[in-house]
Amino acid sequence: MALFLGISNRANIRHSKFYKPFQASSNFVLSLLSIDMFPKIIKLILALVSLTFSAHQFIEQFIGNGIALALLGGMFVLLYFKNELIFLAFLRLRKEDLNGAKKWLDKIKNPPSSLVKKQHGYYLYLYGLIESQNNLHKAEKFLKSALDLGLRYKHDQAMAKMNLAGILMQKRRKREANKLLSEAKRLDKHGMLTQQIKMLRTQLKKF
Repeated sequence: MALFLGISNRANIRHSKFYKPFQASSNFVLSLLSIDMFPKIIKLILALVSLTFSAHQFIEQFIGNGIALALLGGMFVLLYFKNELIFLAFLRLRKEDLNGAKKWLDKIKNPPSSLVKKQHGYYLYLYGLIESQNNLHKAEKFLKSALDLGLRYKHDQAMAKMNLAGILMQKRRKREANKLLSEAKRLDKHGMLTQQIKMLRTQLKKF
């Protein structure tokens, strides 16, 4: 079951709405990895400084410099809300490389300081998917924490609940698993997880 859970999510990870905004700019993000060394507040300060100097350059008629600084400020704002290392972990999961995904996540040394609340949720969500292959207790803890912190998109919430249902099923907690599968089905507006949910329900009947 753990293998099924991991594969089903890696197969669907490309559909995550968290992932899509970055898909066209992966090479750009790769060049910015060192920025994650800064806490999130530093990124905001750098964004503010860049935008302030950009405004000054526009006033002084240095339009090229103003545009460049505005883009730099926008980049820091983007990285405040969309952490690049989490994006790279998503890419590794898409290629079914659990160790590679964990490697990128491990580079985030202090998640509460480095990540905003939603990004911290995705950090825990990815760890939950990884641990579902090895340690169900840890996977359950991570996925529950991710859902408590909040995942931005309903499809991602559905995937987390579906995985959590599979883990609880293996622990013989049938009622909780059934409830989570119903919630996952309701959140899966486009039916992308329909087959996986049906498979889990079929297996659940055998317990």
